[in-house]
Amino acid sequence: MRARLVPLDGGPAIEIVKDLTLVGRREDCDLRLEHKSVSKTHCVIVKTDGMLMLRDLGSTNGTRVNGQRVRRAMLLPDDQLHVASYKFKVQFGPDSEPPKPDEHTQHLDADEVANLLRQAKRGPLEDSVEDVVPPRPLQPNPLPDVYPEQSG
Repeated sequence: MRARLVPLDGGPAIEIVKDLTLVGRREDCDLRLEHKSVSKTHCVIVKTDGMLMLRDLGSTNGTRVNGQRVRRAMLLPDDQLHVASYKFKVQFGPDSEPPKPDEHTQHLDADEVANLLRQAKRGPLEDSVEDVVPPRPLQPNPLPDVYPEQSG
């Protein structure tokens, strides 16, 4: 699936090529928006199963979809996405070219991972029961998907 953000004020479209695109002001963000209204790590866009999911990362000036401030949302074709003062229109289309190998999660089986770790450590892996941390139980996210309208 081809996904892109078209700036509403003109300018070239921004292709969403990675499965996970970090949006913000920091240098290591995948989509860097250099304006003081944008948080250092503002939001993340996840491309999965032919859809785009958006998650605000606690930004100061917020993320809006079709005018509604959201913490997380599914992005649909022709939605308007506002990242602080930046405004985009979401567009989808067919893939124009095959993705590059480094743009997707690579599947590794357990043996491959063990070999990579051995090479990194330059020694054999040792299994230790003492180092195993039990998983924490899943907890529902108490935050709503949409901010309530502020009165006043």
